[in-house]
Amino acid sequence: MSKPRIPVIPTIIVVAAVLVMIGLGIWQFQRRAEKAQALQLAASNPARPPVAFPQLPPVSPEILFRPSSVQCLRVVGWQVEAGRAADGSTGYRHIAQCATGAEGPGALIALGVTERPDAKIAWTGGQVAGWISEEPDHRALLTRIGGKAMPLRPMLIARTAPAGLKPSAPPSAADVPNNHLAYAVQWFFFAIVAAIIYILALRRRNAPKSP
Repeated sequence: MSKPRIPVIPTIIVVAAVLVMIGLGIWQFQRRAEKAQALQLAASNPARPPVAFPQLPPVSPEILFRPSSVQCLRVVGWQVEAGRAADGSTGYRHIAQCATGAEGPGALIALGVTERPDAKIAWTGGQVAGWISEEPDHRALLTRIGGKAMPLRPMLIARTAPAGLKPSAPPSAADVPNNHLAYAVQWFFFAIVAAIIYILALRRRNAPKSP
């Protein structure tokens, strides 16, 4: 009876891939504890003194949810997202894309919430006070669990809203998910599935051929 033949190069590739997936799972599990500490710090930030609004991402846990302000010179665009108002009602959050100078990245300002996504907003700019947050997260799942996603841009949640808008709900650490445990489980699952598929492929390859 001949011994099962195991192809060397494909086996090395699969083993390396499985080890990488396991390593990513361990890394995500470690990040879970780091994220929990960051959220604990952010929960106390709204009561701390104001800081300058950050121009570039990422938003550090030390300033997440801290009071700040932005001078919007002019609105260059709008985006609409599902959101919650300070009174607890749900609706559509209107985010102004603002120019803050002749050059530079500008700023995102969540001005307030309306009941309809197509509401016309007459606001064209000005000084806005609020809390530092992050833009809505629309990054692909695989880039997030792989740690290759671009950092989220800073966004100011306005404390008060202009006419026609309800003030947005203040930021809360409870609204920021800590998904790193789920990401770790997914990487471990991918590793197990890859190993099982390769074992089945080897068994099929080495199965006796019918005459």
